[in-house]
Amino acid sequence: MPTDDLGSLVVQSWRGTTPEGVDVPYLLACPLGDGANGPEATAKAIEQLLESAGLPLGEGLVDATQRPSMPVSLLVVPGSAVLTVQHLKSQFVPPETWLEAVAGLGSAYLIFATRPWPEGAEPGDVETLAAFTSDEDVLTSAVHVVLPARSLRG
Repeated sequence: MPTDDLGSLVVQSWRGTTPEGVDVPYLLACPLGDGANGPEATAKAIEQLLESAGLPLGEGLVDATQRPSMPVSLLVVPGSAVLTVQHLKSQFVPPETWLEAVAGLGSAYLIFATRPWPEGAEPGDVETLAAFTSDEDVLTSAVHVVLPARSLRG
């Protein structure tokens, strides 16, 4: 898989509350579609990356807390976090409410989309994020993972 086909990756974090009142930390990882050979090649490169990490599309919800050898991880430290999938690392600064929800649950719900973020939309735009994460095509072409949150232990 040519790494220049991956292009840029955006990671966004937010907290949602279930009808039962449980705070859930969510992560969305998706390409910007700016890989060397365009959005279609980027989507294919993301698909290959996910499959090589043991996350084939269409598998349903993957509980990585039960699969510790999976090459997908989430490291959370005060004020920031790092999502790693295989060799790809993305550091981001989540909101405090997200950090609190991760501390409470010990995990986050990752949606890793193969579809690119909407062209021209700013990452972090709440309305675009809501529309993107509720789009059926985006959700069915994404990998969904319950990802344990790890921290540095001193």
